[in-house]
Amino acid sequence: MMLSIIEGARGAFPSPEEVGIEALITNLVLWLKLLIELVGAALIGIGVLITTIRTAGVFRHPQLATYAKVRLVLSRFLALGLEFQLAADIIGTAVAPGWTQIGKLASIAVIRTGLNFFLAREVKEELKEVNGLSAGAEANSEA
Repeated sequence: MMLSIIEGARGAFPSPEEVGIEALITNLVLWLKLLIELVGAALIGIGVLITTIRTAGVFRHPQLATYAKVRLVLSRFLALGLEFQLAADIIGTAVAPGWTQIGKLASIAVIRTGLNFFLAREVKEELKEVNGLSAGAEANSEA
């Protein structure tokens, strides 16, 4: 009796594959991945554009502190763009979790995380340098 009820319920509720919802969700996730990759690339592009414009100012007024500030701007955009790219890779692996995809994600994650780590460390050092140079410039202007 219980078995016939379960069999009847199966017929009443079609599987996700029969309905096509699985393919729809996979496509939506892939579109989301593409959108996130696009945002990451746009952030890096915007950072390069802003840095290029600010670099022109560095050439007009060559000071070490100004140069360091320009590098900080680009570093921050690169770090943020890399975070978006990594998020897109993680989402892409969610819909195609084969061992090949997982291996690719692991290697990409290690590379991007390493880049982000060294970029963050460089940003921290640049900030110390900029703050030191700014403090030195203020002390010279007060004297």
